[in-house]
Amino acid sequence: MVDTASPEGALLRADELIAGYLPGVNILNGTSLHCHEGELVGIIGPNGAGKSTLLKAMFGLVKVHEGKVTLRDKEITNMRADQLVASGVGFVPQTNNVFPSLTVSENLEMGMFLEPKKFKERFEYVTGIFPRLDERKHQRAGSLSGGERQMVAMGRALMMNPSVLLLDEPSAGLSPALQDEVFVQTKRINSAGVSVVMVEQNARRCLQICDRGYVLDQGNNAHTASGKDLINDPKVIELYLGTLAKA
Repeated sequence: MVDTASPEGALLRADELIAGYLPGVNILNGTSLHCHEGELVGIIGPNGAGKSTLLKAMFGLVKVHEGKVTLRDKEITNMRADQLVASGVGFVPQTNNVFPSLTVSENLEMGMFLEPKKFKERFEYVTGIFPRLDERKHQRAGSLSGGERQMVAMGRALMMNPSVLLLDEPSAGLSPALQDEVFVQTKRINSAGVSVVMVEQNARRCLQICDRGYVLDQGNNAHTASGKDLINDPKVIELYLGTLAKA
């Protein structure tokens, strides 16, 4: 059995990352994370803790000044996004994550720009996970509900058959009912064999579904443990979850 608490043999690793948007101004200050094959890893913490920055640094969207990111022991630090997608890393940003003027089908086609000949095969796979996308395939993405747009964004990221999917606050801006649907969808993606690393503002719900969780604070790892242990940790409840953990 794999010891998921250990970074050894992890599918994706970020080791001691120091990164930021401006020279000399770092958001991450030695942050580390790892995700094993088949794991669902959650990242929670207060606003400004560096959660989204960590995902973007792993996906080459924020410059890593020190530390490294590895995928199956191959270093991918500061690699271009298209190279990362080709290597098996998918990323779903929090905002502006669909092409509103394009149909659902066209959005999914955009996810296959590196291997367009495999569109039919991957379309069947993705709509098997999200049947509603097949029902809405001729509809423009801009006319969909927030939850359906999130499905399109996730689906497009899955088109290139990633080994690991990075999700940046997938439930942000959605109603409680649609938030819950997104968490169900995320678990479904993970159950289909895709490793997932997700940043979430809904900390309690995130910890309920993840195998392991990280609590970030001021660009540092404050706590890490299984989702179950974190959601029941009195210190984590007091500092980061509040009354949400008791709901």
